[in-house]
Amino acid sequence: MTPIGIALLVTDVDGALRALDWEDYEHRMRGLLRLHYGAVDLRDQPAPADMRTALSGYFEGELGQLSAIAWRIAGTPFQQKVWTALAQIPAGTTLSYGALAARIGMPKAVRAVGHANGSNPISVVLPCHRLIGADGSLVKYGGGLERKRWLLRHEGMEV
Repeated sequence: MTPIGIALLVTDVDGALRALDWEDYEHRMRGLLRLHYGAVDLRDQPAPADMRTALSGYFEGELGQLSAIAWRIAGTPFQQKVWTALAQIPAGTTLSYGALAARIGMPKAVRAVGHANGSNPISVVLPCHRLIGADGSLVKYGGGLERKRWLLRHEGMEV
């Protein structure tokens, strides 16, 4: 349980995070898992203790705790590039889709960056919530704009 809802986590046999989404968006999470991995067999079990500790720390205000979470995701080379760049956006900052496209060396790929961002299966840890519109608007977030607003405020942003 987090301050913004129940988080659902999917880890692999090595304990790496493969998906994080919200209980009310479970259908979306399962769809992304199918897209990236095909048919998967999910079993209920507790998240690894170190992952629970890191996520709890983040939600309690220790924003750097997210970097302690090991993650591994499947995707196209372009998606991997976008997701790796997402992981490098520090807490308390935002970036426009266009700025992220430029950062990965593909300034004209703004829409493709948006699509890859929307296909990110690891919410919060790969901070897709830190991407905003060119005009500073919050635009879309897979977990709902209220969660995006909360996450950005939690990280010290004025929204």
